[in-house]
Amino acid sequence: MALKKSLVSNQSIFVPFLSLFTSFSTLICCALPALLVSLGMGATLVGLVSTFPALIWVSEHKNFIFTLSFFMLALSAFVQWRARKLPCPIDPELARACTFGRVWSKKITYFSIAVWLIGAGFAFLPKLLSSY
Repeated sequence: MALKKSLVSNQSIFVPFLSLFTSFSTLICCALPALLVSLGMGATLVGLVSTFPALIWVSEHKNFIFTLSFFMLALSAFVQWRARKLPCPIDPELARACTFGRVWSKKITYFSIAVWLIGAGFAFLPKLLSSY
């Protein structure tokens, strides 16, 4: 039982960071190109894509990227929800670290959700609006 609780608390730090990186991939595929083009920086976008050709793959597979990042965010929120009432250690220093980790883990998850929503807005909203 103690092993299971320690795994949940370790995951409560690891999973939000992983979801943050997957949600940033949504910005790279969709929001960054839209921002650069709207600011008149098309040549910068071309230079970026020629330097990092993997950006084309990310843009072509945005449905997969968004689905994966959505599930990572959902997993992060679920792990935090499960660990919300787990006790912190009795030692004051460890208790402070536990509380600090929980607070930052929650902040990272909220920030990741905001980043994901921005990326989804840039990726799917124009196509949805143009169909009307």
